[in-house]
Amino acid sequence: MSRTLRRADLRAVGEVRAALRELLRHWGRPESTDVAELLATELVTNALVHTDQGAEVTATLAAARLRVEVRDHTAKHPRSLVPAADDGTSGRGLLLVQALADDWGVSLQGAGKVVWFELDG
Repeated sequence: MSRTLRRADLRAVGEVRAALRELLRHWGRPESTDVAELLATELVTNALVHTDQGAEVTATLAAARLRVEVRDHTAKHPRSLVPAADDGTSGRGLLLVQALADDWGVSLQGAGKVVWFELDG
């Protein structure tokens, strides 16, 4: 699966979720679909909200592993924040990725970066 997202187009988040759900439909781990959608939502939303350009999302499915990558055009490294109790719902995305992904990371590439996660099958 591969999608190019326009800057600040938050409607694209739902499209990415639907495409990812379709990709995972035959993977054999239905319990992982919700986690994959949640984590992809967090990474895509971060890229669209915290950068000035669009992003590219790719998801690859091997026999036993899903890898989702979100590439943006800002080399600023994402930060994991521990939000204050009264901070609403903002600031928890990377904490969720850290807690739920089997592996994750950030790779700086040129003038941008790729934030990725993997789930084992």
